[in-house]
Amino acid sequence: MSGGFWINGVDADALTVLDRGLHYGDGLFETLAVTDGEIGLLDYHLERLRDGCQRLAMPEPPSGLREELLAAAAGQSRAVLKLLFTRGAGGRGYLPPEDPAPTRILIRYPWPDHLQDHVDAGVRVRVCSTRLGRNPRLAGVKHLNRLEQVLARSEWRRWDGIAEGLMLDEGGLVIEGTMSNVFAVHGDGRLATPALAQCGIAGVMRRHLMLQAGREDMPVWTVDLSLTELLRAQEIFVCNSIIGVWPVIGVDGQAFEIGPVTRRAQQWAMQARSGREI
Repeated sequence: MSGGFWINGVDADALTVLDRGLHYGDGLFETLAVTDGEIGLLDYHLERLRDGCQRLAMPEPPSGLREELLAAAAGQSRAVLKLLFTRGAGGRGYLPPEDPAPTRILIRYPWPDHLQDHVDAGVRVRVCSTRLGRNPRLAGVKHLNRLEQVLARSEWRRWDGIAEGLMLDEGGLVIEGTMSNVFAVHGDGRLATPALAQCGIAGVMRRHLMLQAGREDMPVWTVDLSLTELLRAQEIFVCNSIIGVWPVIGVDGQAFEIGPVTRRAQQWAMQARSGREI
């Protein structure tokens, strides 16, 4: 693999216009962090992809996908891989083909330069007016239909001093960021993250942090979290596989401190850069 674009394991940057990922968002995706040729949390990414295929009644990815991803990561000091896995080409209409031939698209991007500043200094976030619709059948799945996130991310510009937006569901519960999962540390030391039974993406970094916290006798509670409850927290942080952990220092003008639990979570996130689940 010499270029930065591959389709079904072959150097290419074009696919059929009949692909159902284009027509219906009929597929899944994973965004993977590469450090020194290794892919962080790769097992978790592949497990989530397989689970998503089962949830969408799609064929599973090929057995050689791990090697394909590692080949794209080889020789890269820092990079981002984006894998899209669609149901493949199909005729007109929503009904999936009886014998689909999935398409896998792999893109390698340069590593974003601005991330470390946010890790160190923290970020200001806003509460988005765009709400997430509830759909338990798709809850947790990283599927290709991201129009809610597109609309939410359109609510601010980079020069506004906002790095992320918090998304609530139609009932007013905090679910996630536009590109991240959310954690809150309450005054009694309880670490909580929104439950994702109705909507939202179950992030691999979220999974990693929950596991590491449990290993240090700091269990994470998955809860129905109102915005009022979130704003009562002592610490707030957001996470994903690329940004790691960003401390939240402001939500719509309300200030928050960067506390010890957030800094510990950043250490757990750094462990994930090693390319293995610890």
